Amino acid sequence: MRIVVTLYILVCSSSGLSEYLEAGQNILTPENWAHVGRVTPTEELDLTFALKQQNVEQLEELLHLVSDPSSAQYGKYVTLEEVSTLVRPSQLTQKVVRQWLQSHGVSDCQSVLTQDFLQCTMTVRLAEDLLPGSEFHRYTSDGQSLVRSSTSYQVHKDVFEHLDFVGGVHRFPPRGRDQNKVSMKKRRSDAKFHLGVTPAALRARYNLTAADVGSAQNNSQAVAQFLEQFYHPADLAEFMMLFGKGFQHRSDVDRVVGTQGGGKAGIEASLDVEYIMSAGANISTWVFSNPGRHESQEPFLQWLLLLSNMTDLPWVHTISYGDDEDSLSTAYMMRINTEFMKAGVRGLSMLFASGDSGAGCKHLTGGGNTFRPSFPASSPYVTTVGGTSFKNPFKITYEVTDYISGGGFSNVFKMPDYQVGAVKAYLKAESALPPKMYFNTSGRAYPDLAALSDNYWVVSDRVPIPWVSGTSASTPVVGGILSLINDQRFLKGLPALGFLNPRLYQLQGQGLFDVTDGCHLACLDEQVQGKGFCAARSWDPVTGWGTPDYPVLLAALLK
Repeated sequence: MRIVVTLYILVCSSSGLSEYLEAGQNILTPENWAHVGRVTPTEELDLTFALKQQNVEQLEELLHLVSDPSSAQYGKYVTLEEVSTLVRPSQLTQKVVRQWLQSHGVSDCQSVLTQDFLQCTMTVRLAEDLLPGSEFHRYTSDGQSLVRSSTSYQVHKDVFEHLDFVGGVHRFPPRGRDQNKVSMKKRRSDAKFHLGVTPAALRARYNLTAADVGSAQNNSQAVAQFLEQFYHPADLAEFMMLFGKGFQHRSDVDRVVGTQGGGKAGIEASLDVEYIMSAGANISTWVFSNPGRHESQEPFLQWLLLLSNMTDLPWVHTISYGDDEDSLSTAYMMRINTEFMKAGVRGLSMLFASGDSGAGCKHLTGGGNTFRPSFPASSPYVTTVGGTSFKNPFKITYEVTDYISGGGFSNVFKMPDYQVGAVKAYLKAESALPPKMYFNTSGRAYPDLAALSDNYWVVSDRVPIPWVSGTSASTPVVGGILSLINDQRFLKGLPALGFLNPRLYQLQGQGLFDVTDGCHLACLDEQVQGKGFCAARSWDPVTGWGTPDYPVLLAALLK
């Protein structure tokens, strides 16, 4: 029976009855990945099937209602069970997808509580039979091994309408940035001495006192790590011993979800953990560790699956991860956006780094350039954090743009209503904008706010390391500060901040230091000459609304 069904699928494919599920997905092999060869047919793969959800428009409307302070439903978040009831795939979708898998001999599948993802283990032979057009090869980069299809895949048209995408077929992990950031900033700083950013400097700049630490029992925060990144508890303990003086703090992570690797710690993981725990001091902290070791695993997707499978989660999540928007299929990004909406209606705050490539640059076929937005930074359903530097490297002074701070306008997602007024005002007032051919003036604009991102001290492998920089630093700092605000809200019986953006844009910069000096980098061509957007009064696509002034922001968000 199985042979007959397989032949039927193949015949349908040759008769044009299969369709490409992710037609816009970039399948080019990144330069830093080397092709090793074809994978043997008997090797096993893990693939993730994203089933079509129901009521996505209702989910978006619910997110608006629970996130808008002017709504009667503001802060009335729902449980994971209620989210599942709303978006769970129809019985028909579940039946069609499962029967399709079983007809090909795929039976080793696990679902999640929301029933909208299926993770299945199968051989390469079965995977290529299931997904006509796919052809799996092995690739390596910096000691990592990965299996991906070098060609686009199709599914039978009867299944097409029931799936968003299949994870583990395409999408190479983005290049790790640790050593690039450290060496780049170190070279830039060789000419002059720099005291560096520490928890004490951050607390002084953002007006946090020794009393500004967590105390609420039900508060928690988290960072997520990918791509062989992990932290060492000994590094965290030493960091707090060196830099945690003057305020109450914790020196241990309360929970690790996932697998912690061995060997050397990652600088980015160390940075994230050390600074969310020093900014959001004395607050219970989790680490989601997604090393991405299994060759068919997409670690970012694995993290999202964890969120869909856990009823109790920390209130604030910071993620220093991103990819070029044009390297991902629209179907994939739209589905990821739905996952962010699901988190938002549960009261979770999702913060993403804006990236370290300024406006970015993409070389167009036939000549010319355009700016290159990053995702998930460009998602309308997350809060995106840019980066700044001290104007005077020797003093705790006002901040200017960090030239690497990612920012710009999405080419995929339209500008959400909550930011239209602020962004249109910037575009109208700014006289030195790049040519309009470089960016989409009607797209979702980012970042939303910022923090210091330049010349941090980090302890990694028991060694204090200076000059660590990037929005991977500013994001956990903002996350920790929002956790402190959540703490005060909980003590007053108020709900968590949840999806912050609607309220943030209503504040119009209240509680934030406006950054008005500096530009970030972009294309090195005659048109823009390496310069992207520049900071300006109020909101701008380099630093957003600015950086936190904690007591003023706290007062505004306790109302």
